[in-house]
Amino acid sequence: MTIRVLVADDQEIVRAGYIALLGTQPDFSVVGSAADGAEAVRLCQRLRPDVVLMDVRMPSMDGIEATRRLTAGQDAAPRVLVLTTFDLDQHVYDALRAGASGFLLKDIAAERLFDAVRVIAAGEALLAPTVTRRLIGEFARLRPRGPERPELLRLLTPRETEVLRLVAEGLSNAEIAARLVVSEETIKTHVSRVLAKLGLRDRAQAVVAAYESGLVAPGSAR
Repeated sequence: MTIRVLVADDQEIVRAGYIALLGTQPDFSVVGSAADGAEAVRLCQRLRPDVVLMDVRMPSMDGIEATRRLTAGQDAAPRVLVLTTFDLDQHVYDALRAGASGFLLKDIAAERLFDAVRVIAAGEALLAPTVTRRLIGEFARLRPRGPERPELLRLLTPRETEVLRLVAEGLSNAEIAARLVVSEETIKTHVSRVLAKLGLRDRAQAVVAAYESGLVAPGSAR
């Protein structure tokens, strides 16, 4: 299966570098590139990529707003992988909240980039649960917290709520299964149901939802 990729970055030399790197992989096809968020949205509507490498800081429309528009209520929306210069960049949480499935540093090694694109294309969140938790914890301490949204949890059964809390605390499916003394397959089913009921795309969005619902708070991780 060929993974269709679109690259969005306002620096031409950066776009060219990503395109050249991705072009070395037989299972990747770079279908387009964009110099700003608005162009990325237009091209995605026409070219239907599987994955978008999205820079956060771009003119006209930034990567966060472009991500929000690309992922809002679309069944066939591309997966967005946010590119940032600094670890835990102040905009990364906003990008995840907008619908991105993960983030990478721009100076990432080529093999890590290739792996990330494949993971995102397969429908998984790129971030390990512990990294996602650390990111949200850091920004929760630095930014004012909005009102909690407990109504999100009313859609879930008590067991699903417990699984969501453990996902947000950084446990893997295997660790949750051991904690709750059930099979890993059962946990995968619970996670899938949580994502479906809350309209979430992956575990990265699940952690954001758990934080915003008040289910978990910064510092509550194991």
